[in-house]
Amino acid sequence: MDSKIFSLLQSKGINWGVTIITIAVLAPIASGTIGFKDLSAAFKSPYAWIALISGMAVALIAKGGITLLAKDPHITTALVFGTVLAVSLFKGVAVGPLIGAGIAYMAMRIFDFFK
Repeated sequence: MDSKIFSLLQSKGINWGVTIITIAVLAPIASGTIGFKDLSAAFKSPYAWIALISGMAVALIAKGGITLLAKDPHITTALVFGTVLAVSLFKGVAVGPLIGAGIAYMAMRIFDFFK
Protein backbone atom coordinates (compact mmCIF):
# COMPACT_ATOMS: atom_id res chain seq x y z
CA MET A 1 0.00 0.00 0.00
CA ASP A 2 2.85 2.41 0.80
CA SER A 3 4.30 2.08 -2.69
CA LYS A 4 0.90 2.95 -4.22
CA ILE A 5 0.59 6.05 -2.05
CA PHE A 6 4.14 7.20 -2.84
CA SER A 7 3.61 6.52 -6.53
CA LEU A 8 0.44 8.61 -6.46
CA LEU A 9 2.19 11.39 -4.55
CA GLN A 10 5.11 11.33 -6.99
CA SER A 11 2.86 11.58 -10.04
CA LYS A 12 0.28 14.06 -8.71
CA GLY A 13 1.84 15.72 -5.66
CA ILE A 14 3.32 18.76 -7.40
CA ASN A 15 0.03 19.59 -9.11
CA TRP A 16 -1.88 19.18 -5.83
CA GLY A 17 0.63 21.36 -3.99
CA VAL A 18 0.49 24.13 -6.58
CA THR A 19 -3.31 24.01 -6.47
CA ILE A 20 -3.37 24.31 -2.67
CA ILE A 21 -0.87 27.20 -2.70
CA THR A 22 -2.89 28.98 -5.39
CA ILE A 23 -6.09 28.59 -3.38
CA ALA A 24 -4.33 29.94 -0.25
CA VAL A 25 -3.05 32.98 -2.14
CA LEU A 26 -6.44 33.69 -3.73
CA ALA A 27 -8.48 33.09 -0.53
CA PRO A 28 -8.35 36.77 0.61
CA ILE A 29 -9.83 37.83 -2.75
CA ALA A 30 -12.51 35.14 -2.60
CA SER A 31 -13.42 36.02 1.00
CA GLY A 32 -13.64 39.73 0.24
CA THR A 33 -10.73 40.70 2.50
CA ILE A 34 -9.06 42.10 -0.61
CA GLY A 35 -11.50 43.68 -3.03
CA PHE A 36 -11.17 44.74 -6.64
CA LYS A 37 -10.62 48.34 -5.50
CA ASP A 38 -7.59 47.17 -3.53
CA LEU A 39 -6.32 45.22 -6.51
CA SER A 40 -6.68 48.07 -8.96
CA ALA A 41 -5.15 50.57 -6.51
CA ALA A 42 -2.16 48.30 -5.99
CA PHE A 43 -1.16 48.59 -9.65
CA LYS A 44 -0.62 52.32 -9.26
CA SER A 45 2.56 51.61 -7.30
CA PRO A 46 5.88 50.91 -9.04
CA TYR A 47 6.54 48.21 -6.43
CA ALA A 48 3.34 46.47 -7.50
CA TRP A 49 4.58 46.37 -11.09
CA ILE A 50 7.90 44.94 -9.89
CA ALA A 51 5.97 42.30 -7.91
CA LEU A 52 3.78 41.53 -10.94
CA ILE A 53 6.79 41.02 -13.20
CA SER A 54 8.57 38.99 -10.51
CA GLY A 55 5.52 36.76 -10.09
CA MET A 56 5.37 36.18 -13.82
CA ALA A 57 9.10 35.39 -13.97
CA VAL A 58 8.89 32.90 -11.10
CA ALA A 59 5.92 31.15 -12.70
CA LEU A 60 7.77 30.85 -15.99
CA ILE A 61 10.94 29.63 -14.28
CA ALA A 62 8.96 27.08 -12.23
CA LYS A 63 7.42 25.74 -15.45
CA GLY A 64 10.92 24.56 -16.39
CA GLY A 65 11.16 22.93 -12.97
CA ILE A 66 8.17 20.74 -13.70
CA THR A 67 9.82 19.69 -16.96
CA LEU A 68 13.10 18.90 -15.20
CA LEU A 69 11.52 16.95 -12.34
CA ALA A 70 9.40 14.92 -14.76
CA LYS A 71 12.40 14.15 -17.00
CA ASP A 72 15.03 13.60 -14.25
CA PRO A 73 13.32 12.84 -10.91
CA HIS A 74 16.67 11.89 -9.32
CA ILE A 75 17.61 15.60 -9.39
CA THR A 76 15.18 16.08 -6.48
CA THR A 77 17.79 14.61 -4.09
CA ALA A 78 20.31 17.29 -5.00
CA LEU A 79 17.66 20.02 -4.75
CA VAL A 80 16.57 18.88 -1.30
CA PHE A 81 20.19 18.60 -0.12
CA GLY A 82 20.90 22.12 -1.43
CA THR A 83 17.83 23.43 0.37
CA VAL A 84 18.90 21.78 3.65
CA LEU A 85 22.38 23.29 3.32
CA ALA A 86 21.02 26.77 2.61
CA VAL A 87 18.57 26.62 5.51
CA SER A 88 21.06 25.22 8.01
CA LEU A 89 24.17 27.18 7.02
CA PHE A 90 22.79 30.48 5.71
CA LYS A 91 19.42 30.76 7.50
CA GLY A 92 17.62 30.48 4.17
CA VAL A 93 13.95 29.65 3.73
CA ALA A 94 12.81 26.39 2.16
CA VAL A 95 10.42 27.36 -0.62
CA GLY A 96 10.23 23.95 -2.20
CA PRO A 97 11.94 22.01 -4.91
CA LEU A 98 9.80 23.30 -7.77
CA ILE A 99 11.33 26.76 -8.01
CA GLY A 100 14.76 25.28 -7.31
CA ALA A 101 14.23 22.86 -10.17
CA GLY A 102 13.09 25.73 -12.37
CA ILE A 103 16.22 27.71 -11.62
CA ALA A 104 18.35 24.59 -12.18
CA TYR A 105 16.58 23.93 -15.49
CA MET A 106 17.17 27.50 -16.63
CA ALA A 107 20.85 27.32 -15.60
CA MET A 108 21.24 23.99 -17.42
CA ARG A 109 19.73 25.45 -20.58
CA ILE A 110 22.11 28.42 -20.39
CA PHE A 111 25.03 26.04 -19.78
CA ASP A 112 24.02 23.91 -22.79
CA PHE A 113 23.71 27.03 -24.93
CA PHE A 114 27.34 28.02 -24.26
CA LYS A 115 28.71 24.47 -24.49
